[in-house]
Amino acid sequence: MRNPDSLPTKANEDTPQGLAFAMTAYIMWGFLPLYMKLLAHIPPAEVVVHRILWSLPIAAVVLIFLRRTDALREALRTPRMLGMACVTAALISINWGIYVYAIASGNALAASLGYYINPLFSVFLAAVLLGERLSRAQMLAIALAAAAVVVIAVDAGQVPWVALALTLTWGFYALAKKSLPIGPNQGFLLEVLILLVPAIGYLFFLVVTGQSHFSLSLTRDSWLLMGCGLVTAVPLMIYANGAKLLRLSTIGVLQYIAPTMIFLVAVFVFDEPFGRARMIAFPMIWLALVIYSVSMIRQMRDAKMA
Repeated sequence: MRNPDSLPTKANEDTPQGLAFAMTAYIMWGFLPLYMKLLAHIPPAEVVVHRILWSLPIAAVVLIFLRRTDALREALRTPRMLGMACVTAALISINWGIYVYAIASGNALAASLGYYINPLFSVFLAAVLLGERLSRAQMLAIALAAAAVVVIAVDAGQVPWVALALTLTWGFYALAKKSLPIGPNQGFLLEVLILLVPAIGYLFFLVVTGQSHFSLSLTRDSWLLMGCGLVTAVPLMIYANGAKLLRLSTIGVLQYIAPTMIFLVAVFVFDEPFGRARMIAFPMIWLALVIYSVSMIRQMRDAKMA
């Protein structure tokens, strides 16, 4: 199979390979709660440690196979790039931890809400931090999403922090990732390498204090924890390569596959309560996303015609 980085594609054009990559990644993310639920009895911090540890060999093998280690070596020798990578590594590890906690604690619906809101939060960040102008449709979509969060908060009597934390960490991660001048595969391995030292330190603490769920005798928990590398690294790297072979508008529509699948799993598999407030809030979010997507597609069509 050819390296996706070397595929000749026209600007702003979808490719069958890109569509296959992106669909595969989003579907894998959609089923991820089922896997994480099997680890619900293990503390989220320990699960994150193993997501880091077992992602490393997978990401390294892929990068060596693609012969793209030069950029990684350059990044490790560049203090500014290394500092930026530390920021993205910290954000993605926090996001992983909150996600694992959400699934384990019966908050998969909150996780789906967070990832539904994320595209609208990214547009908001672009307006506030990058000075991009919002269209009326985009402002309406953001207002609807904010109102939906308020509905859930008022009903619950507290801020839906799980959904908001996932939105904030992933939104700022995506923003910081744009400023990291390195390819997606190299960037992921760089982040894992940065997180490796604290991960090993925490794992050593767990082993010494007898709290580790991982055993060299390869129990069921051990196999599940090792599998965290596959379910973490594989979809991320598949998506990173697919995103380069698709139009932004296509990615914008496809990104709702994962939170929709998480929503369905939460309601029909995990049997999480879907009360009156969520019956009001989720349709508001879905309407906001329809408005946002239609607006984005129109803007890209008008720009192409111009």
